[in-house]
Amino acid sequence: MTTQTVSDPFRGIVYFTTAARAQSFTAAAEQLGISKSALGKSIAKLESQLNTSLFHRTTRKLSLTTAGEAYLASCQLAIDTLQAAELLLQSKLSQPSGRVRIDMPAAFGRSVMMPVLLGMAQRYTQLQLTLTFNDKVIDPMDAGFDLAIRFGPLKDSTDLVAKALTPQTLVLAASPLYLHTFGTPKALEDLSTHQCIVAWRGGSSLSWRLKNAAGQEHRFQPKAFHQISDGDAMVAACVAGAGIIQFPQSLLRPYLDNGTLLQILPELTPSPTELNIIWPRTKQLMPAVRFIVDELVQLSDAGTFS
Repeated sequence: MTTQTVSDPFRGIVYFTTAARAQSFTAAAEQLGISKSALGKSIAKLESQLNTSLFHRTTRKLSLTTAGEAYLASCQLAIDTLQAAELLLQSKLSQPSGRVRIDMPAAFGRSVMMPVLLGMAQRYTQLQLTLTFNDKVIDPMDAGFDLAIRFGPLKDSTDLVAKALTPQTLVLAASPLYLHTFGTPKALEDLSTHQCIVAWRGGSSLSWRLKNAAGQEHRFQPKAFHQISDGDAMVAACVAGAGIIQFPQSLLRPYLDNGTLLQILPELTPSPTELNIIWPRTKQLMPAVRFIVDELVQLSDAGTFS
């Protein structure tokens, strides 16, 4: 038996399961780091070998056939067996190794989490990271990650496990230039006359969480002067004097410490919001994944993410 005949079926199975979970050839190809064309050819070859169609293909949707669903279940059992064997070997290693895929909120991930994770990888040279950044709500059926970092309370799910990290304090901030030009708001109602920079998600502006004059927390919908979909761009706009933002204090701390940004209306600060590390529920965690979870929890307890 040649190497070609051994490797191709396994490659096809990996490509098939990735596409089945992503429900998109485009997304699966991006996750695998290959072209969409190469992915399509591999799956077509697998279907030819099996003499059955695994996917219903339309211009708008990709879904599994009945045979595809049965094959995915069989593939998953095989993958679980291989992972268990890999875990057994990796558990004997003295240092974490292998690739871990971590998905994070864009601005928080780049500014706060990425330096910490890269520090781990520098200490343990066999630890490899795939880092992605987005602010989407986690869909357990389309996860495509080993770990994810997310803000806010999580919906109950039997498909995900979560571990709490340091709760995050949301603060209002603006640049000295903006406050010099437009004045400093003194009360909640003053915000209606100011330029607010608001996150833009899914075709609408996100609200802020604030306390009112009575100390009660509520959702406040600022009049969005600027709507920006990227967290880093929101912070950059605020630093440039474009308006007021509400962001986690841990992310803004370097700017607050050096005076580039100033906190305003601290009496409106709501109770801290949750920060969780999340992973798909599996029989066993890979040792490298467990290592990162434990390290992040320890750093959280030490105040690294405050």
